[in-house]
Amino acid sequence: MTVKQLGSTGDLDPARTHLEELEKTREQMSQTSSDLRIALDNMSHGMVTLDADGRVTLYNRRFLELVDLPPELMVEGVNGADLVQYQTERGDFGEEFEWLDPAARPFVVAGDVRGAPDHYLRKTRAGLTLQVKSRPLPNGGVVRTYEDVSHFVEAQALLRESETRFRSLTAVSSDWYWEQDENFRFVRVDGQILAEINTPASNYLGKTRWEIGAQGLTEAQWAEHRHLLELHQTFRNFEIQNKDSTGKVRWYAINGTPIFDERAVFLGYRGIGRDITDQKLAEDESQRLAFYDTLTGLPNRRLLLDRLSQALVTSGRNHGQAALLFIDLDNFKDLNDTQGHDVGDQLLARVANRLVTCIRLGDTVARLGGDEFVVMLENLKPEIDQASAQVAVVAEKILDSLNRPFDLGGKVHYSTPSIGIAMFSGQKQSVDELLRRADLAMYQSKAAGRNTWRFFDPEMQATVEARAAMEVDLRHGLERGELVLYYQAVVNLEGKIAGVEALVRWHHPQRGLVPPKEFISVAEQTGLILPLGKWVLRAACAQLVTWGKNAKTRGLSIAVNISAKEFQQVGFACNILDQLGESGANPNLLKLELTESLLLIDVQDAIQKMAELR
Repeated sequence: MTVKQLGSTGDLDPARTHLEELEKTREQMSQTSSDLRIALDNMSHGMVTLDADGRVTLYNRRFLELVDLPPELMVEGVNGADLVQYQTERGDFGEEFEWLDPAARPFVVAGDVRGAPDHYLRKTRAGLTLQVKSRPLPNGGVVRTYEDVSHFVEAQALLRESETRFRSLTAVSSDWYWEQDENFRFVRVDGQILAEINTPASNYLGKTRWEIGAQGLTEAQWAEHRHLLELHQTFRNFEIQNKDSTGKVRWYAINGTPIFDERAVFLGYRGIGRDITDQKLAEDESQRLAFYDTLTGLPNRRLLLDRLSQALVTSGRNHGQAALLFIDLDNFKDLNDTQGHDVGDQLLARVANRLVTCIRLGDTVARLGGDEFVVMLENLKPEIDQASAQVAVVAEKILDSLNRPFDLGGKVHYSTPSIGIAMFSGQKQSVDELLRRADLAMYQSKAAGRNTWRFFDPEMQATVEARAAMEVDLRHGLERGELVLYYQAVVNLEGKIAGVEALVRWHHPQRGLVPPKEFISVAEQTGLILPLGKWVLRAACAQLVTWGKNAKTRGLSIAVNISAKEFQQVGFACNILDQLGESGANPNLLKLELTESLLLIDVQDAIQKMAELR
């Protein structure tokens, strides 16, 4: 039997191994503690932990640096309340604790180091701003971190200052600032515009510019603007109109540029708007002074020449007729010499007003200078004879208007014009040549005794005069009963006469029998077609009554052509019914013939009149 001796090598090896392991663990813990201390001391944040009794159990060097506490103060077991008391006596929180966040002041004043808010700001004597955060620990203690946020707070202060400065500038500036999101909806609007148009910013937010709307823009212009935004392009001087708080229309110019993030993702738009009303008014005034006569407000020679050049091109492209009327006031110099230029200016202004009432919308009245005016008529009938007849009607209207007395400062004055007319179509003549022709024709009017009008073309003058003479004769012919109805038989499929068509003829005392083609157009242009139509209808009804007394003609119908002007008269249907009632003619035997184009003028009106006649 083998007996082991006490203290032999076999008994010591396990103990030594255990001691070595303990030493190794101690060294590792010491190294870990050292590493932790190094890590804590090199943190950018200050850190301190307090136990449930408020005693400091752990802190780092950054805590001492930020709070400016001497290391010798941090003896083992030091209480957090003692540190607060030390800082208070040193004035670290300000005389009235004004360097502390208001939410933390009561706790610091009371020395309640564990009851402070989870998050607050404080300043130091060195001018730093510290952000203090607290988190509870499982043992009832608390861990508190201190972060220097001075630069962040300064940046925020600068940002607020910049924002305040920006808002103050936009408040007094006529410009305003705006931002939109990626869907072009407003997210911000600042500036005087809100007060001008008496609209709160909330009316803009969440809406696009076209949803808000503006005056002075067509759908095509809105579409063009939206297309540019969708392309994420910068835009400048997008002009819109809106009413201000007084109801006055104002002009605004909008500039905008797209916003992108660092990855080039589109975020929206930002830009400015500017009130350009004064600029627009100045431009309009400049335009008026450049192109309009200051006395009469009519286009001046410069604008007339421009419009005349355009009219030459347009009439050539449309193969239409146009005319230039050169108007000179007779004996105007005598008025100026005897009554003075002020009275002469009054006459010119009143003549301008009357000339405007003699033309259609789209025609031009201009003042060349002195007592010379020009009227330009466009879009006349394509046939030269019909177009010249239209011009003659306008010339007569001008004569009639200017022959009426003028009230000049309480005195009655009479003035007459001499009018020269030059027709044109296309660019066969230059602008200067047309003015020269109209001017020559005007002198022919003066040579003819003044207070009249003349065409530059003698043949055209003769044609117009002949038409005017025919109008007078036709008017007299209606009064003297020179018109008569001829009847053209209408045969049915069996070869029997079913009715007749009424054809009007004119038995002129000197010209003999005048066919309709020579006088119907004159009647339509002069308005005589209305009394002529009534006469034809009356004569046809009388004929039906006469035929109704004869068995052979009792069933014959009479067809009467109705002109467009007759049909468009308000009392057309009543007139027909009155004629039938007064004559006693059979309504079933009276036929009214209308052209298809006439029915397209006003379909509802035509339906209503046909229903009345049915």
